[in-house]
Amino acid sequence: MEEGGGGVRSLVPGGPLLLVLCGLLEASGGGRALPQLSDDIPFRVNWPGTEFSLEEEKDYKGPNPRELLEPLFKQSSCSYRIESYWTYEVCHGKHIRQYHEEKETGQKVNIHEYYLGNMLAKNLLSEKEREAEEKEKLNEIPTKNIEGQMTPYYPVGMGNGTPCSLKQNRPRSSTVMYICHPESKHEILSVAEVTTCEYEVVILTPLLCNHPKYRFRASPVNDIFCQSLPGSPFKPLTLRQLEQQEEILRVPFRRNKEEESPSAKEERFPAIHKPIAVGSQPMLTVGTTHISKLTDDQLIKEFLSGSYCFHGGVGWWKYEFCYGKHVHQYHEDKDNGKTSVVVGTWNQEEHVEWAKKNTARAYHLQDDGTQTVRMVSHFYGNGDICDITDKPRQVTVKLKCKESDSPHAVTVYMLEPHSCQYILGVESPVICKILDTADENGLLSLPN
Repeated sequence: MEEGGGGVRSLVPGGPLLLVLCGLLEASGGGRALPQLSDDIPFRVNWPGTEFSLEEEKDYKGPNPRELLEPLFKQSSCSYRIESYWTYEVCHGKHIRQYHEEKETGQKVNIHEYYLGNMLAKNLLSEKEREAEEKEKLNEIPTKNIEGQMTPYYPVGMGNGTPCSLKQNRPRSSTVMYICHPESKHEILSVAEVTTCEYEVVILTPLLCNHPKYRFRASPVNDIFCQSLPGSPFKPLTLRQLEQQEEILRVPFRRNKEEESPSAKEERFPAIHKPIAVGSQPMLTVGTTHISKLTDDQLIKEFLSGSYCFHGGVGWWKYEFCYGKHVHQYHEDKDNGKTSVVVGTWNQEEHVEWAKKNTARAYHLQDDGTQTVRMVSHFYGNGDICDITDKPRQVTVKLKCKESDSPHAVTVYMLEPHSCQYILGVESPVICKILDTADENGLLSLPN
């Protein structure tokens, strides 16, 4: 614990740097107590201290990771991950398959599939395992960021997959990353295309948890509680003055009080802090910042004009969707610059013809029997020529509502059910307020 500069700094070994903006501390038992000195120091800080323990790693002489996973490889078991279009199949120690089934009335099931890797590529497999074994001897277990936590994994390489047209028909390949999870059943956590036709598959398994170097370790967390002392003001005087100044600067003009209703005041001046009661002590919670109606309308106008574009995608390729303009697929590299592919461009006449043969507007039936627009679909054609089909690329853009506190939250994903014929899914709060404006062709406009 260090003091200086009117603040208190707590350094927790292995933990984050914690700053408590109070002026003076006084030791009190295992925690720390702050006396009430002035309106600028109205809080008592309770901190449990730095005592925590980590399991000490002992010398391990049990099976290596490959031997621990051997029962899984010997079984005829597969794990599956079902997404909106594709299904991923991982048959452990055998292959990885990505497929989509189309069932047509009166016809057999058509399967569109790619093999992302097979165990037949012995050289790739042995290379991955040899590298992992060497790192294990040096205590250099590879790690991956899983939901913000660096997690150790054991890699298994698979090659000799379906030829990739974007890489001169080289076979697809994958790295399967097995990570410890004691309550899992060998589920597929994620599948990502890290570079063109090269994939990473993360598998949760309890088998690795028997090895101490592959166990998940949570960082120690020490809670700090800050509460008002009896007789102290709910907020420091300087904080109240700052809030009043911010409120004045936030509003460019004020109408006469007679013209203002309470609801209008509340809408224009949202509370920065709202008090809630926890036991007998009042505490503070930071309110959610909401976009104003003016900014909301402006964002919708910019989206419909095509000047506000959505960006998204994970892995190697990213996607750009500008409404009424184009859909681009691109990759940015600091050495080679930006590689961009035009997936589709907008032509209203072509879309209207497409809408006559396809569903441009899908509905959702409410409990009261009314219908609301659930999704609209738009056709973008005349993209770059496809090397496989020698025809222009084309994409169907599906626009859906995404409920979120942030108006800029967006989900963008790309599917390729047929060669160079794509489906782009776009979900955003911006779309929520304009879906019901869709006409018979699914075209959107500004709401009234």
